[in-house]
Amino acid sequence: MTRPAARNGSRASADRLARLLNLVPYLLARPGIEIAEAAGDLGVTERQLREDLELLWVCGLPGYGPGDLIDMAFDGDRVTITYDAGIDRPLRLTPDEALALVVALRMLAETPGVANREAVERALAKIEAAGDLVGAPVAVRLPGDTPRVEALRTAVEGGKALRITYYTAARDETTERVIDPLRMLMVGGRAYVEAWCRRAEAVRLFRADRIDAITELDEPATVPPQAVPHDLTEGVFRPTADLPLITLRIGRGERWITEYYPCERVEAGDGDQWLVSLRVTDLGWARRFVLGLGPEVTVVAPVELADQVRATAAAALDAYAVPTPAAVPRRPEVDPERTPSGDPAVAGRTQ
Repeated sequence: MTRPAARNGSRASADRLARLLNLVPYLLARPGIEIAEAAGDLGVTERQLREDLELLWVCGLPGYGPGDLIDMAFDGDRVTITYDAGIDRPLRLTPDEALALVVALRMLAETPGVANREAVERALAKIEAAGDLVGAPVAVRLPGDTPRVEALRTAVEGGKALRITYYTAARDETTERVIDPLRMLMVGGRAYVEAWCRRAEAVRLFRADRIDAITELDEPATVPPQAVPHDLTEGVFRPTADLPLITLRIGRGERWITEYYPCERVEAGDGDQWLVSLRVTDLGWARRFVLGLGPEVTVVAPVELADQVRATAAAALDAYAVPTPAAVPRRPEVDPERTPSGDPAVAGRTQ
């Protein structure tokens, strides 16, 4: 429940930082400006602007003593910057800072789904030239960045329809589809192609590492007007009320489930056990999910899932069972007196 608030807080802090960095040169160019006018130009309330000015008073150069901090003068409702602490000077990067920025921009340029990749590459070229870092021996490789991802990126940028062979883990099946790509994107360290799937007649996400084959068709990608990209701010999987709800009893060693998967309910049970309820795409995926967990997990509901897990586990145990070797019949002992020759040596050889 705290994650959305944390993200909103981080976004608000970033917005305020950008506003503060813009505020000093803005006020330097307009000495004695009225606070109401400045607030209107900057798109904030007068109260927010006054709070920003109070924060600026404790910002400045390292040392943070007299002569180091930003200073300003107020005349009624007017404000003037009297000392800017060097914020008006052009930004000069150290070699380490320039290299770090080059690495960050190279990573951004390689990230699937970047809206304006050309702008990133232009900025990268300028920084490399200014810092004498052209051809710097820096190799950037993103998680999941494979030749398949590069091939997909090239195909998507080509604007053609694609025929793909795709493995759907939820149903444990491989299908062939024709898709009209919308974009490539990176979510949770994995590359995806978002496209209009002609087979499903809907927008679908295809994980790059589950695409077994790609064929670029001669026809251009044709995306219908109703094709709307997914909102992935909360992740790829968005649980809804129409999806199956499963309940598991888990031990202490499996509590990581509550952090990794979106759970609808988490309740304390007996001892160290918890009852966890979560939505899944289908029971087939849930069966494989439960079978991959440790012995501290028990299916509580639905009964159908518990039966599937039990049957699959029993079949696996039967496959690993060692067959009992067939008993070898022992030849009966021969009475020497009953042998045709009556020779004890012959009887000894037949025992």
